[in-house]
Amino acid sequence: MEETISLQEFFQTLRKRMLLIFSITLLVTTLSGVISFYLITPIYESSTQLLINQEDTNTNQMPDLDIQTNLQLINTYSIIIKSPAILDLVIKELALENMTTQSLNKKINVNSEGDSQVVTITVQDADQYIARDIANSTADIFQREITDLMNINNVGILAKATASEKQEPVKPQPILNIAISMVIGFLLSIGLAFLLEYLDNTLTSEQDIEKLLSLPVIGSISSMEIKEQKKIARLNKMQ
Repeated sequence: MEETISLQEFFQTLRKRMLLIFSITLLVTTLSGVISFYLITPIYESSTQLLINQEDTNTNQMPDLDIQTNLQLINTYSIIIKSPAILDLVIKELALENMTTQSLNKKINVNSEGDSQVVTITVQDADQYIARDIANSTADIFQREITDLMNINNVGILAKATASEKQEPVKPQPILNIAISMVIGFLLSIGLAFLLEYLDNTLTSEQDIEKLLSLPVIGSISSMEIKEQKKIARLNKMQ
């Protein structure tokens, strides 16, 4: 037999478990704030931009074909930028002895804006100045080495990566984390409140008895405070 809950019972449960809901929500939100502000290492981001120019080897080439060739060239360059041929030189130039090619590869992201010929090299690191140096060094070394690798010279640097003391980290985002944690904590506490209510078989009212036995209540005994009981007992003794 399926059980349903009315809107009134819903709010009664929330009111009954209000302390539990508030406590869990506050606990989850506080933990999220502490972790976001004090335990997670801030990560900074720095970017540099390259301009890829397709050499004009065929003046009669169709414009659409020219665009397609540029896109293929950019995809090829994106792979070369993150290859050991470039990253090993970056590690050597910046003296990053504690960093492997694989770990450096994970810090670098290469992408292009739509069908443009601009390639963006983005680097993330716990130190904003190291992120800046890696981005700039990667761009410089790629521009220098691509001439020997592909026997062409069509890469220009549009913008150098920069860094400053006032630079904000890209992650974590404490305010966003706290807001999300508050919502999650609230939903979890509500779920726990209804689970406890479902598991609670205590009869606390006439309605509970009617629901359990499917019979109407024809009488009830009023509760009496302890002070009233003592007062009645003293009156009985006096008589």
